[in-house]
Amino acid sequence: MSASETTVLITVTGPDKPGVTSVLLTALSRNGVSLLDVEQVVIRGRLTLGVLVTCPADPENLQDQLEDAMASIGMQVDVEIGANSVGGARLSTHAVVVLGSPVTARAFSAIARKLAKQNVNIDSIRGIADYPVTGLELMVTAPADTTSETRLRTALATVAVKENVDVAVERAGLARRAKRLIVFDVDSTLIQGEVIEMLAAHAGVEDEVRKVTEAAMRGEIDFAESLRQRVATLGGLDESVIDEVAETIELTPGARTTIRTLRRLGFRCGVVSGGFRQVIEPLAHDLELDFVQANTLEVAGGKLTGKVIGEIVDRPGKAVALRRFAAEAGVPMEQTVAVGDGANDIDMLNAAGLGIAFNAKPALREVADAALSHPYLDALLFILGVTRDEVEAADARDGLLRRVPLN
Repeated sequence: MSASETTVLITVTGPDKPGVTSVLLTALSRNGVSLLDVEQVVIRGRLTLGVLVTCPADPENLQDQLEDAMASIGMQVDVEIGANSVGGARLSTHAVVVLGSPVTARAFSAIARKLAKQNVNIDSIRGIADYPVTGLELMVTAPADTTSETRLRTALATVAVKENVDVAVERAGLARRAKRLIVFDVDSTLIQGEVIEMLAAHAGVEDEVRKVTEAAMRGEIDFAESLRQRVATLGGLDESVIDEVAETIELTPGARTTIRTLRRLGFRCGVVSGGFRQVIEPLAHDLELDFVQANTLEVAGGKLTGKVIGEIVDRPGKAVALRRFAAEAGVPMEQTVAVGDGANDIDMLNAAGLGIAFNAKPALREVADAALSHPYLDALLFILGVTRDEVEAADARDGLLRRVPLN
């Protein structure tokens, strides 16, 4: 900018309607200005349009022309002559996603205060979802030191628990947009309930199996041993029970939307489960998943033997499967996402570039990069930077758009 030029910040507000930007830029073009920055936001039909320019001529005359032009279309304009233009646009360091049902003013205020105490600046805020939860995305700039991200996650996790919202912190920029492979746990994550408990119900040992399952998910019992104990109770069941259970499986709300959207984005999608391949493979085929890793129930003479075949998919095995899937797909580990709910998912989430705990036990929430506490799997899309409008626009093009009433 030459010494004779003046920086001018123009802010236009009023009802959003066609032609506002055209009228503004026409008035600016008559004065030979150069654009430095433009930003626009519309909230419930109310437009705020900001333009930063350098003016080579009379800025007061420019102000008069802008006021007349905007008044002619019923808009208000504020002109700041000599605005600071140092530094230009700033790249945010992190994205903070807030999800709630609802997100109250009190909760958001608590988050804003906590960010300020951490010396974190809020660069921009936008709404990203109104269904099945309310979602807000804050692009922020954190202090440039090695511990700031950890402090930020810890501070916001405390607020999330107190205010009954989910808060996820991710590094901004290309790293956030580069995720290319996602792996889900199955029981109580991709589907509702635990398959082994459904099988146990047919054997009349559901309560016994549930107790062992819950202890394993809390990390109190080695998963491999717990699996052996539970499968042993199924010995003698007719093989047909597997198909009966498979037919009764219910997906977690939002699961189809999640997989469909991720596939549109070019994600490779798979499941890694401590459950059973005979039940999971039909589901994986239905969802068009790319990878499946699960345990295999042994069957002899049309009956379950109470044993599993081959190597057990346990806590370490889940992480191994994720790494194998990534290698097969040619995706670096930092570009992977893992989603689970139990202690046996800890290694898998730690290995992934982004680990998401879904309605998870405390042991998993403590190590996850983000935790979701609402029962809608598609909420994880918002953590990945996808908005509800983008999801529904794509669904509408394919004739799939619908909103199921929430309880």
